[in-house]
Amino acid sequence: MKARIKWVEQVSFLGETESGHAVLMDGPPDGGGRNLGPRPMEMVLLGTGGCTTYDVIHILKKSRQQVTDCVVEIQAERATEDPKVFTQIHFHFIVTGKDLKPEQVGRAIKLSAEKYCSASIMLGKTADITHDFEVVQE
Repeated sequence: MKARIKWVEQVSFLGETESGHAVLMDGPPDGGGRNLGPRPMEMVLLGTGGCTTYDVIHILKKSRQQVTDCVVEIQAERATEDPKVFTQIHFHFIVTGKDLKPEQVGRAIKLSAEKYCSASIMLGKTADITHDFEVVQE
């Protein structure tokens, strides 16, 4: 996997992926940015959320669960001293579908957290990661 980051101006950077996608990252005005895009550490959280959601949906579909929606709300804390790594991350999954079995949803989240989600497993080296979920039946 490859990626490329190009400095644009001040504290704005254009990230380009090997798969041909681009995203603009920027800092806050008090840090010299213009708030034109997400912060790099926000991108880390977004990527991790995307990684675990991908796993959960994939596992639930393989389990023949009729999932129609999945939202993950993430709350994170960072260290106050440099390096300001994530120290706590909480994932709250809201999974919607027909006849969903809560035990299957819990199992999918656990498998993602412990076996499949590379991003959250990496972040787990510095952060205490917790999960909970709610099931919404259609």
